Order: sequence, then structure tokens, then C-alpha cells
Amino acid sequence: MFIKAMHDMGIRSEHAYAAAVLSIGASIMTWASSLGAEPGQGLARADRWGIFVGEWAPTFFGLGVALSQYEQQDGTLTASVHELRQQREAV
Repeated sequence: MFIKAMHDMGIRSEHAYAAAVLSIGASIMTWASSLGAEPGQGLARADRWGIFVGEWAPTFFGLGVALSQYEQQDGTLTASVHELRQQREAV
């Protein structure tokens, strides 16, 4: 139900995969900025922030796989988001 609702909102597997890759980059940026923002806190705080943001990536990858499987079953895997919106408006 949740995956279908996401798909109906226009969220595609490509979006989830992009979010996963961006969260990996955000994890590195968060770690680096936390390391330099409060030098007295040390490496442990930076590691905690980096790991916290880094834990989002597997969730986004999992959602991407679930959406991809739904798209394969639904037959919309090759359709673009714009084409899906046009199809929805035509109905």
C-alpha cells in the first residue's frame, strides 16, 4: 500500500536511488562539517552525525528496489514521470 501510494504521488525508483546517493554525500559533508564546527567535541561527535545521516541510504535504496519491482509489475518502469502525469490526467 505504501509503495503504491508513493508511486501514485509520482515518486519513482530513480528518485529513491538519487536520494540514497545524495544521502551518502550528505553523510560525508555532515561528518566533515561537524568535525570542524565544534573542535572541542572531537571525532566521536562527527562520527555520530555522519553515521546518523549515512543510515538513510539503505532505506532509500530499499524503497528504490520496492518501487522498481512495483513499476515492473505495473508496466510503468520505462515511462517517464511526465508521461505518467499525462496518462493520469487523461483518465
